[in-house]
Amino acid sequence: MRPTTVTSTIDAPRERVFDYLADIANHAEFTDHFMKDFRLERLDSRGVGAAARFRLSMIGLDVWAELVISELERPYRIELEGRAGRIGRVPIKAGYRLIGEDPSMTRVELTFSSEPVAAPDRLREMLGGRLWLKHECRRALRRLKMILEQGEPSAHAVRVAAG
Repeated sequence: MRPTTVTSTIDAPRERVFDYLADIANHAEFTDHFMKDFRLERLDSRGVGAAARFRLSMIGLDVWAELVISELERPYRIELEGRAGRIGRVPIKAGYRLIGEDPSMTRVELTFSSEPVAAPDRLREMLGGRLWLKHECRRALRRLKMILEQGEPSAHAVRVAAG
């Protein structure tokens, strides 16, 4: 999937948005409409190396995925890398770019991409997987905006995966 970007402007300082997004456990709060069974892969959910495993719940199909925070550039950029699909055969990437509009406004750009190799994965993407993911990411940014603008985010309970 070629890179796709969705954006939203949030009425919150860039540092606050960065700190919230740099904790991967918080992602469950605004993506739980399409990322189910969200589990942390380690106890520390912040910073480079923090990881989560979840199920992308598409119409008629569930796909397991894992994302790891691979880069942080405070307060400008957060990069995530991982794998999705059967036996993790599809490399995926996501990145947040935070642009300060003024001292109390932040434009968030979420870019995501995947590189399906197997024919079934490419077919799923061609038959609407990319459009579905773009729609869900746009909705996730709207939810992120609502959470950060309405005060303190809730302490969302996310468990560490067993094993």
